Amino acid sequence: MNSTRPASTVIVINHNGMGRAETELSHKLAAAFLNMLDLDGKLPRTICFYAEGVKLAIEGSPVLEELRSLADKGVELLVCTTCLNYYQALDELAVGTAGGMKDIVQRQWDAQKVITI
Repeated sequence: MNSTRPASTVIVINHNGMGRAETELSHKLAAAFLNMLDLDGKLPRTICFYAEGVKLAIEGSPVLEELRSLADKGVELLVCTTCLNYYQALDELAVGTAGGMKDIVQRQWDAQKVITI
């Protein structure tokens, strides 16, 4: 974690996409949302992925480009290890860092705002 960047917003992604819709639409919405964060320069400190949300951070995800761009700009991408193991996808992690629930909870407590999409 970069201590020079003030704690602010954490975004939680716990679905394989944004909202509860058909997979293709959920992926399009997630890509648009992440792209808007990037283009507007409204960067969260951390994006936490858990449950089915971890699927967005593994090989083959339709939002890898957007996530890599955010990571390149200093956004921490924290991906639940338990969830990756559950989906047998730990070896497929393509972006971000695998972490435990303790890490995810700590990021949320340290945040000024937590947004779940």
